[in-house]
Amino acid sequence: MEKTISPEERIRRAEEIYYRRRENSNSVRMSSSQVKEGNENRRISLYKKMIIQVLTCILIYLIFSLIKEANYIFSTDVMNKTKEFLSTDIDFQIIAENVGQFFQDNQDKLDFLGSWLKEDESEAKNEENVNQENEQNENENTENKENTQVENTEKENKVTNEAKVNIVNQIGIGGASNSEAAVATSSSGSSNKTQMQKDADYIKANFKLELPLKGTVTSHYGKREATEIVSENHYGIDIGVNEGTTVVAAMEGKVSLVSTQGEYGTHIKITNKDVTTIYAHCSKILVKQGATIKKGQKIALSGNTGRTTGPHLHFEIRRSNRVVDPELVLKF
Repeated sequence: MEKTISPEERIRRAEEIYYRRRENSNSVRMSSSQVKEGNENRRISLYKKMIIQVLTCILIYLIFSLIKEANYIFSTDVMNKTKEFLSTDIDFQIIAENVGQFFQDNQDKLDFLGSWLKEDESEAKNEENVNQENEQNENENTENKENTQVENTEKENKVTNEAKVNIVNQIGIGGASNSEAAVATSSSGSSNKTQMQKDADYIKANFKLELPLKGTVTSHYGKREATEIVSENHYGIDIGVNEGTTVVAAMEGKVSLVSTQGEYGTHIKITNKDVTTIYAHCSKILVKQGATIKKGQKIALSGNTGRTTGPHLHFEIRRSNRVVDPELVLKF
């Protein structure tokens, strides 16, 4: 007797059959993209075969053409001309003499070409040397600027017994204090000269400066007792005079700056080559910026402008932006 199957069991078996058939169909079936890709590969393969066949035909044609023309290449006429050329007697001595004669006839042109090439080479070397010198000078200028303060300190430590001593008559004018010793340095021998002393010798030998005005030195170059107004490092020399005293140019040159700004107050700079003189704390400037000035020409009136403790002239000398003690150049 046939066994009765419940509805649930029938559903379960039907689902198993369905999923089994579905898995079998998926394992065989290919996507449309795979079909297209296979067709494309077959098409490319056919193109390659066709190209190879065309190239093979062309190669065969060329081989037959060469075989056909071989009779002309190895013909009697061509062979006779080849033998005639090979049998020609070539005199290499005559050829060498002709070449030598050519160089002798054109010796002037060859010499000119050689000298022209040497000039170009020397110009290139000179340009390279100039660039190296400029770079070296820039490095030296940078080192000199960085060492200016160190050189000033070394200069003060080398004061000799022959240094001159000036007693300050007007205490406090120009920045001097009651305890300041008015001492100026002098040269200590050519073998131990500092950069400042060398600059001073250069200025004395080439420019012959004169005093900008006559008066009492109230503050010398170098270190001093600092206050709210007075700076610790003094880069020039202060000459105490009445306000409105005439100031003359210590050297000839061009007015490179006229200004009323900064601690120097109303001041003027005169430059000649690499040397600059500065006249500060003036009450009035008598010349214009850019004017050419002669030594001894009236350029300003002394005053009390800027950061000062009284009427005076601040006089400063510089070479290539390196400060120089005015008392190494002039006698005040």
